[in-house]
Amino acid sequence: MPNEIILIAAVTVDGFIARHKKEKIQWSQDLFLFKRQTMGYPIIMGSNTHETLAMELKGRNMIVVHRDDDPKTILGRINKSRCFVIGGGRTNSRFSSFLTHLYITPHPLVFGKGVPLFASGTPELKLYFQKLVPVSLENGIYQFQYTVDP
Repeated sequence: MPNEIILIAAVTVDGFIARHKKEKIQWSQDLFLFKRQTMGYPIIMGSNTHETLAMELKGRNMIVVHRDDDPKTILGRINKSRCFVIGGGRTNSRFSSFLTHLYITPHPLVFGKGVPLFASGTPELKLYFQKLVPVSLENGIYQFQYTVDP
């Protein structure tokens, strides 16, 4: 199992990762950072997220999970020191008890409704701020990096 299990996500100010589960994300301004941070590491995603990708994410082992898959079993098969959970909301929730870090990039958008970062019923996580990474200074976009209290 990896030592670092990192949830990485672009979100709107009101906490949504997409307008609907089939949205092909065009609004995120942090894709260059996402690529740099995830390159060479396994990335875990739900089947809906996989369907929305415009292309395969080269240089990363893509692990597509389904609702009957056991998160602990999935993580136990990973032999890298780090992996990333990239969504969607249900997948984020299913892996929430294993997360060691969150890399969250709020964008200056409000959807009002959509796919939340976590599905309902997610247990509370206590986070500790680690680092702020500039994404787009002119648009006031930064990635917030947190560690999760074990």
